[in-house]
Order: sequence, then C-alpha cells, then structure tokens
Amino acid sequence: MVIMATPNAHTMPTAPSDWIVRFAGRVPADGSVLDLACGGGRHGRLFLGKGGPVTFLDKDIAAVEDLSDNPLATLIKADLEGPEPWPLQGRTFDGVIVANYLWRPLLQQIVDLVAPGGVLLYETFANGNEAFGRPRNPDFLLRSGELLEAARGQLEVLAYAQFQRDDPRPAVIQHIAARRA
Repeated sequence: MVIMATPNAHTMPTAPSDWIVRFAGRVPADGSVLDLACGGGRHGRLFLGKGGPVTFLDKDIAAVEDLSDNPLATLIKADLEGPEPWPLQGRTFDGVIVANYLWRPLLQQIVDLVAPGGVLLYETFANGNEAFGRPRNPDFLLRSGELLEAARGQLEVLAYAQFQRDDPRPAVIQHIAARRA
C-alpha cells in the first residue's frame, strides 16, 4: 500500500485504485508515466516506486510538492479547464493515468498522449452516480460506453467496465485499460 501525505488526507483516497494496480504491469518497465489531474499523486507514486519517470499534473500541486527533489518526478501546475495552452503539446507517455477526473474537451488529447506500446488507464464516475453523491453534474459523469468510444480506432481495449461499487462508498464507476499498438 502506498501512503502519502496530503493536506486533506481524511477526504482523499491514499491507496492506488485497484483498477490501476491491476493494470500497472502493462505499462512498459521504466516507462514514462503521466498522472493527469493527480491530486495527491497516489497513482504516480505507485509508478515512482517501480523506478520510472512520472509527470504529475494538476491545477494545485501542493499535495505532491514533497516529490520536488525526486529526479524521476516532474511536477506541472496547470489548469486543464482554463484558458492556458495545453501543457503537454507534442508529448507522449508509456502510461497515462486518469482517476476521478473528467473534462470532455480533453478526451481526445488524453488518448493522443499514449505512446506506441503505451497504456491508458482511466477510471472515473459515470451516469447513475448522482444517486449516491458527488459528482452529480452530468458534465462530470461519463455516459455509457464513453471511454470505449474515446478509444475506438486508436487503442486496443484490454478491459472495460461500468458498474456500481459499494466500497469505499457507493458509486457508479466506468474504467478502461487500453493499449496503443
């Protein structure tokens, strides 16, 4: 289990998602990883532990500033939903990790970040979650099959599911693991 220090540790998950852990081995060994909308960096920290370079990107990087001296960690502060230019122009990664984040205008750019042989691991809330709590806004809930559609024709789907989970709290989740040939 990876434990991290965050200003809001009581409200943020500290262990990596089971989905991300399950498919972490599909990311090429020592490959470059992007933890997009990283929050406290629970997934990026998992990959740092495997010895590869990790880019942590979020609009607030305070929760990952403890990694600023780590030569394998790159911290990027950027508001992906604001007017700033796309901070990853021309870059690709062997692993692109997105958890609990959805900003539809970026879906294609996120898929484009996956390098040849690389893997996209994406997990977030889906329609139906509004019955259980936040997020409730349909702008932040994936529609049925939306991650499959985003990957279609570009990435090979390794696994996909949309389901209701009960632990750690009830939620409707959609996730995908997909690889670029």
